[in-house]
Amino acid sequence: MSAQIHVKICGVTRPEDIAAVADAGGRYIGLNFFPKSPRYVAPAQAAALAAGTPAGICKVALVVNPTDAALDALVAEVPMDMIQLHGAETPARVAEIKARYGLPVMKAVAIGGPEDLAALDAYAAVADQLLVDTKPPKGADLPGGNGLAFDWSLIAGRRWPVPWMLAGGLNAQTVAEAIRVTGARQVDLSSAVERAPGVKDAGLIAAFCKAAGVA
Repeated sequence: MSAQIHVKICGVTRPEDIAAVADAGGRYIGLNFFPKSPRYVAPAQAAALAAGTPAGICKVALVVNPTDAALDALVAEVPMDMIQLHGAETPARVAEIKARYGLPVMKAVAIGGPEDLAALDAYAAVADQLLVDTKPPKGADLPGGNGLAFDWSLIAGRRWPVPWMLAGGLNAQTVAEAIRVTGARQVDLSSAVERAPGVKDAGLIAAFCKAAGVA
């Protein structure tokens, strides 16, 4: 019997989105604190969403190059289970944040070609999890959530000493093949389960989780 696949739905903005993730068997939700994102949630709104999240679902705070002051305020107001660093944070900064807040840290690493793979090993030495994502197009406003996939064969057969999650352009039509090629046991997506930016669709979430093989 194959290991359970865990799904993270990122950029949730409404209580009904979280209910849909729970109903579909999702394991993680992502709350986006990057102001330029259409999925941005203010800390007060996020605190209410986090408080209403069912037990057993990991609440992940997505931040981009955060200062200590910003993270201090965020962690004080919003009950999160994990911090996702999605900017240009160095391995040293990842270790600093992990030590300062005592929360697990997931580091997103953008992959465009073979030259980007070494970063995965560097971050695996300090982060609790890796998010293997697609490098954004030049000049893109968003570091992720652009709905683009990278060449999955680049990481076929590769493993790291920490759990990792595959992201970038996944949808219900492609996720099974992505899992087959990469061996991923965790997958993350945002835009492919939306009917408008920041507005999730329960049917699309259910279809994705089913296609991914969530029991």
